Amino acid sequence: MHDVRPVASASLPRLAAASLAGAAVEFYDFFAYGTAAALVLGRLFFPSFSPLAGTLAAFATFGVGFVARPLGSVLFGHLGDRRGRRPVLVASLLLTGGSTIAVGCVPSYASIGVAAPVLLLLLRFVQGLGLGGEWGAVLLTVEHAPAERRTLWSSFPQAGPAIGFLLANGVMVALSAGLSDAQFAQWGWRVPFWVAAVPALAGLWLRASLAESPRFLEIDAPVRMPLVEVVRRHGRLVLLAAGAMAAGYAVFYTVTTWSLSYATERLGMSRTVMLTCVMAAVVVQAPLVPAAALLGDRCGRRPMCLTGCALCALWMLPMVALLATGEPLLMFFGILGALLAFVTVFAVISAYLPELFEARVRCTGASVGYNLGGIIGGALTPVVATALAQGSGRVPWGVGVYLTVMALFSMGCFALLPETRPSPVPAVEPVTTG
Repeated sequence: MHDVRPVASASLPRLAAASLAGAAVEFYDFFAYGTAAALVLGRLFFPSFSPLAGTLAAFATFGVGFVARPLGSVLFGHLGDRRGRRPVLVASLLLTGGSTIAVGCVPSYASIGVAAPVLLLLLRFVQGLGLGGEWGAVLLTVEHAPAERRTLWSSFPQAGPAIGFLLANGVMVALSAGLSDAQFAQWGWRVPFWVAAVPALAGLWLRASLAESPRFLEIDAPVRMPLVEVVRRHGRLVLLAAGAMAAGYAVFYTVTTWSLSYATERLGMSRTVMLTCVMAAVVVQAPLVPAAALLGDRCGRRPMCLTGCALCALWMLPMVALLATGEPLLMFFGILGALLAFVTVFAVISAYLPELFEARVRCTGASVGYNLGGIIGGALTPVVATALAQGSGRVPWGVGVYLTVMALFSMGCFALLPETRPSPVPAVEPVTTG
């Protein structure tokens, strides 16, 4: 495992802003689909199914995006390790933005029959491929940042998912409040996908002018086959990283996607009220990302991750109990507690994962590990949680137990990973850890 060399840069604020903006755009696209899947896609694209089966089918298409993300990380990781981090930023954003706009144009099952869910599935797969390349933005920031503040600067792209979520759900809330159920189902749900064109163009403009990573430019001979090198020399690290990331994905997509379906279908809550509860919790959580990142620079990466997993394990059962009350304020606190535990891990992970891998295979190694964790923790969680909730009473204890087990599993994986925080003593050469 190799630390990244400290690199000071006067353009760090601009670089961090561009990375954050691009990440927000790509996750806006991803979350718009997740919210639509929870609220409306089941009955529009799987009308012959029961309401429960339709929701499960819609969440299954949601999971396809997670399956595609590791494939995207291999594709864009190869590009990033062979050609540089900068080209990855533009290519991944184009792929994600284009597929998202196209989702908003897919006719429903009533119009074109089985071709509708097939098209939806294909576009979701392409969307996942594009998001698999988002780690190019993370690495560009990490490899420009000075060692003593690497976690802080690299946390800006990690704030992108929160902003993307707020933008996607803000549009959904406005449409949900302003339209009737019939209007929302007929055309309103499509608007967030069409709107994606505007931030995508802005993100492309910002990313096109960024400088290449200095660490990539220092590589004398890029690896011919980065994935082969990663599997051969760093396979254990990749698997541990994937397992370590699983709980964060599971928690985040439970509270931001499954909870919407649970509240509207099982508890009979208004979709506007539930979206507002989740958004309010994300608003509180988002500004705490840099604060947690500063702790990661001061206390180390692994201690923060272990703490976050422990907090998740302790909070999951109380969280589902609070969700089951149907009281918006209590539900807000349940979701907020889960997101605060989540951010303790994800605020430092942008620095932690790259520091585990040497520079010549860093784009592939870090992004494959990160996105494999999405399959374990994110792809099936809404489906599993929906099925578990059906087999319980009003309080979905099975969901809480499932998330607790996931948190303990990830804690074990983090415990087996080394600490990578650079030595406080300035060094000219890279610091080797592990």
